[in-house]
Amino acid sequence: MKILIINGPNLNLLGTREKSIYGNINFTEYLNNLKSQYQQIEFDYFQSNIEGELINKLQEAGFSFDGIVINAGAYTHTSVAIADTVKAISTPVVEVHISNIFSREEFRHVSFISPNAKGTIIGFGLHGYNLAIESFLLD
Repeated sequence: MKILIINGPNLNLLGTREKSIYGNINFTEYLNNLKSQYQQIEFDYFQSNIEGELINKLQEAGFSFDGIVINAGAYTHTSVAIADTVKAISTPVVEVHISNIFSREEFRHVSFISPNAKGTIIGFGLHGYNLAIESFLLD
């Protein structure tokens, strides 16, 4: 099984930014934990602060992977283009948010991605990525 994890803007700062919201572990450490926990899965990881690069990666993997986990960060609430890409590809996508977006600013309550995703996991910290991976194992 091949799963791609895509993180959007500012998620390269996990472990250092707003630790009360995002925790104190960086994503490289967390990804290594995932690889140890799910040895039967081949993981690919991509992070970018640039919307077009996220779209290119979705298109590149969107017809050949078994699943995509995406945390598009702030692009969740602004990018019709990312939402359209998720809709256009055949690989199922699970949207993940580390924080509970509904307990934050009102503009974060809208996701353009959710209507096109297999599912959305919100507010469970980094464990949300585990839950997304587990959803692909159930299929």
